[in-house]
Order: sequence, then C-alpha cells, then structure tokens
Amino acid sequence: MHEVFHLIHEHGNWFYLITFVWTALEGETFVVFAALAAQRGFLNIELLFMSAWTGSMCGDQVFFLLGRYCGNWIVARFPGLRPKLAKVFGWLEKHAAAFVLSYRFMYGIRNVSGIAVGMSRLAWNRFAGLNALASFLWAMAFCSAGYLFGDVIEHFGHRKEEVVDTSIRGLMLSVLALFACVLLVRYAVFRWQRRKMAAIQEEINKASGPDICEKL
Repeated sequence: MHEVFHLIHEHGNWFYLITFVWTALEGETFVVFAALAAQRGFLNIELLFMSAWTGSMCGDQVFFLLGRYCGNWIVARFPGLRPKLAKVFGWLEKHAAAFVLSYRFMYGIRNVSGIAVGMSRLAWNRFAGLNALASFLWAMAFCSAGYLFGDVIEHFGHRKEEVVDTSIRGLMLSVLALFACVLLVRYAVFRWQRRKMAAIQEEINKASGPDICEKL
C-alpha cells in the first residue's frame, strides 16, 4: 500500500505508464491499492482503469504470441512448465472461451496460461476478442474493488502479500459470482417471459380461427 502511494508521489502522471507495465505481468493488489488512491483523490480513476485494461490486454497478447511462435523453445528451456501447461491444455480442450475469460482470476497461472493458449489451436483473432473482454472485466473488477471497498481491503495490507492476494481474489470472485447469478436469473426470466408470450400468441391464433385468406 505505502509503495503505491510512494510511486504516485515520486512519478506523478507517469504512474499510469507504470500501471500499464505492471498489469501486463500481474498486478491485482497493485491495481486495488491504486484505485484506493484514486478514491482519495490522488489519481484519476478513468485513466487508471484504461491503463490497467490496456496493460493487461497487451501483456496477455504478448504471452499468446510467445506461445504461438516460441512455445516449443520455452518448454524445452523450462521443462518445469510442462505440468501447468498440460493442465491448461485440458481446460482449453473443453472450455476454451470460458477459460480465456477467467484465467486472470486464478492465482499463479496467468502468464503460463497465455503461453499455453498461444500453443493451442485457438485462432488469433478469437483470442484477441476474448482477451479484450477478459481484460476489461479484470480491470473493472479490481479497480472497482479498490475504489469501492479499498478501506476494507487496506486492513489486509499488514499481512503477507500472498494473504492479501488470496483475500482480494476471494472477494472479487465472490462479487463476480454474484454478478453472474444475477445475469443468469435475468436470462431465465427473459426466457420464461418469451415462452409465456409465445404461448399466449398461440392461444390467440387458435381462438381467431383460420385465416381469411385461407378461406378465399
């Protein structure tokens, strides 16, 4: 927390560029505390969001391209990545879109996931679209967490960084799960209303009898 405020004090508007670079690699806790600084008037929350969104998107696009063109060399150079890559390949085979949209929220596998997706058969343009959406959701989630709940999250700052990361991720996954539930309920209501209207229309058609044109 104090490191973030120190960077803001030392670098001023260059902090947004620092955010871009930082979020290209990881940066959930960084973004949350930066958003808390925005809540307190030290930063512009819109510029912070744009920096986090574009940084996250560009970073994962780079990891995708590394996987696509240098994946075999990377695996040969770092054989310890094989177990993680194998797990990611399994997820990609079953739920490629869902995985690309969600892997940013999984601790410790973001960068290797980008490489694994690049090594898969997923088309570049499809990944680019999913990556842009996923980055938007990621930046929105953690900027909102810091801006709205930063005072609560700040209390975690006295603990170890791993505990802070786990606590923040747990909070954001809970918020996203609630949001997903709301969307599912709205979708279910929408489908029910459509079926109901279709049934009513069918009853009206039956009650109106055969079409006049048919009689003619």
